[in-house]
Amino acid sequence: MEKTNHSKGTEFIILGFSVLPEIQFLLFLVFLIIYLMCLTGNFLIIFAVCSDSHLHSPMFFFLINLSFLEICYMTVTVPKLLAVLIAQNRAISFIQCMTQMYLFLSCTSTEFYLLTAMAYDRYVAICKPLHYTIIMNKKVCIILAIVSWTIAFLDPVPQVTLISQSSFCSSNEINHFFCDFTALMTLSCSGTSIIENINYIEGPLLGLTPFILTIISYVYIISAVLKIHSATSRQKTFSTCSSHLIVVLLFYGTSFGVYLRPQTSYSMDLNKLLTLVYITAIPLLNPLIYSLRNKELKGSLWKATRKV
Repeated sequence: MEKTNHSKGTEFIILGFSVLPEIQFLLFLVFLIIYLMCLTGNFLIIFAVCSDSHLHSPMFFFLINLSFLEICYMTVTVPKLLAVLIAQNRAISFIQCMTQMYLFLSCTSTEFYLLTAMAYDRYVAICKPLHYTIIMNKKVCIILAIVSWTIAFLDPVPQVTLISQSSFCSSNEINHFFCDFTALMTLSCSGTSIIENINYIEGPLLGLTPFILTIISYVYIISAVLKIHSATSRQKTFSTCSSHLIVVLLFYGTSFGVYLRPQTSYSMDLNKLLTLVYITAIPLLNPLIYSLRNKELKGSLWKATRKV
């Protein structure tokens, strides 16, 4: 393990799953298949929605944004992981590492905000159906999407800027399968108190706020659904947001598991496992969840696959 003082011109070594040398090729095949399936599924959703005028509604507009985000999510991390597994190309330059970390954090934040915007869309659709087309007009949808992407890509700038100016003198080996923020923090021999303080401030403000807004939206949604007398109508109404709710539970469950665990129980191996779930499993499951639970999208996807 190298223990010299590292400057910004050096490179890092991504350990990945080096503790499992005998199954590196198997892991490569698994992640390659998942990556290709994710790309195919999310591109098909984008193509299906764009080519079918019946799906040009706010809900599917946000779904396109989410599908594009999932493609970005996996493309930021998985190709390098595949190179590590198949070619043992573990080296990554300082600039590439900082860029990968920034894009990953930005994509994570974007998903929080997009899921919140989708929760608001479902709230308006169920709680204010007569005013839905007026409230969720094209301009509002575009503004919500732009604000979500913009805030998310500004959010990690302070942390990435500060950690890029840190000294990494203990080691240049990252015990993760990509340039993870937490893993890099453990390598820094500079003071990290400023970064930690920023996280404590930004965490509740920019991290928990989308979660709270999503919870509030679903409190109103469930309250409105329970007021419907017919069981069939209740089921039909709630089914319009059930796909979104499943995705929310999956994403928040895994991301909170990574970032909100107490330091006393912190384990980098568990961190890698949980991160792997929401980097690979969630982008893969999203197209399946939305297509299987939405008849309109399912029909459009069938038509799209036949064209292809």
